Amino acid sequence: MRTDESKDLGVLTGLALSGGVQRISEMHAGVASRVFSSAALGLGPAVKPVRAVHDGVARAAYGAVQGALGRGARLAGTAYSKRVPTDGISLGDVPGARVALGILNGAHGDLVRERAAALALPMALRHRGSDLEPVRSALEAAHPDATNRLVVFLHGLVETDDAWRLYSEKHYGERGVTYGSLLRRDLGYTPVWVRFNSGLRVSENGHDLDLLLDRLVDQWPVPVKDLVLIGHSMGGLVARSALAQAGDGTARGERRWPALVRDTVTLGTPHSGAPLARGVETLSRLLRKVGETRWIANQLDARSVGIQDMGRGNVVEADWASATAEGRGRPSPQRAHVPLHPGARHFVVLSTLARRHDSPAGKLFGDLLVMPDSAVGAGRGPSLEFPSDAVCRLTGLHHFELLNHPDVYAAIRTWLADRPEGERADRGAARSLDDGTEESAR
Repeated sequence: MRTDESKDLGVLTGLALSGGVQRISEMHAGVASRVFSSAALGLGPAVKPVRAVHDGVARAAYGAVQGALGRGARLAGTAYSKRVPTDGISLGDVPGARVALGILNGAHGDLVRERAAALALPMALRHRGSDLEPVRSALEAAHPDATNRLVVFLHGLVETDDAWRLYSEKHYGERGVTYGSLLRRDLGYTPVWVRFNSGLRVSENGHDLDLLLDRLVDQWPVPVKDLVLIGHSMGGLVARSALAQAGDGTARGERRWPALVRDTVTLGTPHSGAPLARGVETLSRLLRKVGETRWIANQLDARSVGIQDMGRGNVVEADWASATAEGRGRPSPQRAHVPLHPGARHFVVLSTLARRHDSPAGKLFGDLLVMPDSAVGAGRGPSLEFPSDAVCRLTGLHHFELLNHPDVYAAIRTWLADRPEGERADRGAARSLDDGTEESAR
């Protein structure tokens, strides 16, 4: 753990402990309010001085505990950081810690970036578990056999680039097999992995992705012929956001990379929003109406703005710009018109746990997080309608199985191999997998 990470871990622990005490204080206040209101019916004005004393003592006590815990955790983090070498191993270089950081950033990424920046995950290219600078020398070293066709992978909420390796041993009998390694073997694509803070606004991540892809295409070792974007869950929204903010790449002064995008594939992406996330918002409003449960509402409202965007399928700033002053809660009444990127083909893979996707259970539960109608953008108008032959509907898979499953790959491979125009990239000689192991994916 690096020194700055140790310090910020102490800060974050202090915030968590302080926040826990605050929730207890709010619960206490809600219950006390009900008790004193009931007592007032029988005691009248006599209850007021008692309540004043109670409320004053309670505020002082909880405030003291909050302050002590917060300061104690920060001091502990600072003290420990003095024993940690400044060039120590970063948490981002430890696989288990990366999973924890992905969850932390997805749940509270906006807060983490503001208060504990060393633990925030900035958008970056990734290679073999480390950040990769988008400069030619670094790209050449990481991809000595780079091809002119790139496939860019964008993970989902609370995930990192490591998520694409899930279920590899289960389905392929070995570790490290991904859609990227398979597409390299079968169609000659070079896989590019992107990691981002999924707790930030989708529009902000879309803006950063726009800049990153612009540099990637400019610095790639060979001239890029075409680009494929594959996004799981929130990653599909981020891809659409980047394309919307960059333009179509044809007008003067626009980015060049969007004109290279030939295909996009979204896997379980809530184009029309995720009901589960919206349900949290509704539940919060209901709980806030009752004093005894207001503390639960406050806890629910601490969720990241990324989760809120996920609930509504927000893609650009206009989708959330007229939200409440706190940046949370009610969505903008004016939805932005964000059509599918022109000049590219757009595909969707969705799944339902039910054995029939058109069954009541399939429509109601979807893949547990995203419903079938949302995955195809239902309700967003004709500009977001996917052709029927561009939608692969699977059954029996949950949301995270879409990250790495043979049936999903079969659909992706078929779509990308069956191009109506343009020659296929030269597959060349046998290549190594993206994690450096000998290629033997089947």
